[in-house]
Amino acid sequence: MEFLLECVGFDPHTDFGALAEEVRARGEPVAWRGPEGEHVKLPIAPDLELRLDQDEGEEFATLLPYYAERSRLRIGLSDVRLVADSPFDALLTGWVAPPRPGVPDPWGGPGAYLLAAWLTDARRLPTRLRHGHVLAITIAGFAVDLSYLGPNAEGPRPEVLELPRGAHIEPLGGAGDPGGCSEVSARISEIRRTRNELTGETIQIVEVDAPERNLRLFVSPWQLEREGWPDPRPGMRIEGTFLFLGRVAGGLPRARATARRHFG
Repeated sequence: MEFLLECVGFDPHTDFGALAEEVRARGEPVAWRGPEGEHVKLPIAPDLELRLDQDEGEEFATLLPYYAERSRLRIGLSDVRLVADSPFDALLTGWVAPPRPGVPDPWGGPGAYLLAAWLTDARRLPTRLRHGHVLAITIAGFAVDLSYLGPNAEGPRPEVLELPRGAHIEPLGGAGDPGGCSEVSARISEIRRTRNELTGETIQIVEVDAPERNLRLFVSPWQLEREGWPDPRPGMRIEGTFLFLGRVAGGLPRARATARRHFG
């Protein structure tokens, strides 16, 4: 997962073992994870942190970036699964911007687009959630691979399906594809910059147009350089595979939330 850390200012030559020890030494516990094993976080920039997870019995720790997105995204659940080797995470697939009761459906279907994401606070989810239940989540995407970064022209490129606001977003569908990843083709609306306080590197937060609410994406400057892509700028189109990580922000039933075992 080191390539994901490139997206938040850690170059490919970083000693990730030493970085994990620094997170252990300076970090604080993560809500809704553990207590089995180690689950700590270390802020590295405003709204950005490193997460270290080493479940009980596991030999190695995992380091992942996490962005505390402020804006909520409504999503109607299609599937939610716990994963045996990641007991505090849930793999969610659902329709973003589902119809509101009594309001005409602007998308003419279950929602604007289908999205896959990892929720890092699975322990908040109740034992059962019905198909179509609407949650509010906060998410951000981290680049696994880029396939295009350049002029936007007129809407999406010909080989992608157009959605409102000129975006195309859908989960990866292959049996061997990594969970929580979605293909994205969207127009860049804004670039914000922040600084990794551990490395001094600049981090680019790429905001892209999407139905209902824009999405925040992170890309590796080292990948851009290796593959000959230009620096992202507003008005460009970006296409690629992104791992979406986030948390539940609302929509949970009033009953006490417990670790979920089923979905239906």
